[in-house]
Amino acid sequence: MRQVESLKRFTLTDMVIGFFLTLFGIIIIYPFYNAILVSLVPQHVYVKTPFMLYPSEITLETYKFVFGNGALINGLKVTVYILIFGVIYNMLLTVLTAYALTKPLPGKKIIMGLIIFTLYFNGGLIPYYLLIGDIGLMDKIGSMIFPTGFTVLYMLIIKSFFEDLPQELEESAKIDGANDFTILFRIILPLSLPILATFSLYYCVERWNEWWNGMLFIKSAGKRPLQLILRTIVQDASDMLSSEAAMDASRDQKVFADGIKMASIIVTMFPVMCLYPFLQKYFVKGLTIGAVKS
Repeated sequence: MRQVESLKRFTLTDMVIGFFLTLFGIIIIYPFYNAILVSLVPQHVYVKTPFMLYPSEITLETYKFVFGNGALINGLKVTVYILIFGVIYNMLLTVLTAYALTKPLPGKKIIMGLIIFTLYFNGGLIPYYLLIGDIGLMDKIGSMIFPTGFTVLYMLIIKSFFEDLPQELEESAKIDGANDFTILFRIILPLSLPILATFSLYYCVERWNEWWNGMLFIKSAGKRPLQLILRTIVQDASDMLSSEAAMDASRDQKVFADGIKMASIIVTMFPVMCLYPFLQKYFVKGLTIGAVKS
């Protein structure tokens, strides 16, 4: 009976909504699916069917070409280093700043105003470049870690979350003799895991995609991050493959420029996509709770 009643409640409006949601889902998912297929097929298959539903022939030559570049492994190590230390650095500054601004500090409104001011204005690219040189970070991995202390919007949402926690927890802890650091690390943070996981993931994505500061400040090839190396591979792919084809015009090319681009995209996206399933429950809950008062 319940199943019959639920079917009766399934109206024409529900069918229309379901149709459009399915259509939008296909529109969103297919480009990723097609990118994977393009990275797995040889050139002659791609030329015949650039938009394919399934591959008629599969080859891993494109991925061998991408990973065959020795600089890519070194770039991966640099990016992992940036990600680990950068996320710890970002989250530490974000949490400490957010927690401090929940307290009745002298000049708190002025401090908040100065922080929010940076959301709308910055010093410009040339002063930024000169500053990095003056503090001795030029051509150092630290130039891709230290300049971005925290994202103001993330800090404001975490601050709002901290303010929503019951004040009685802190008051009872202070009666027992706990100081602010003890309260933060032993009481506040364990209760804030959803929102901390959410913004840790945000910072992970930002650090994984780091290439701008690397392009500006890194001159040594051994210190370049993964994204910058992949960018170079993609830019050079057409010239490299054209020269190889000119030397051996009779061969059937399995590695081609668009395939290299798509393989580079997959290599870039895969580690981050693997994190999402494990953090999804924290991700949704953290965004919902943290944005209530922001």
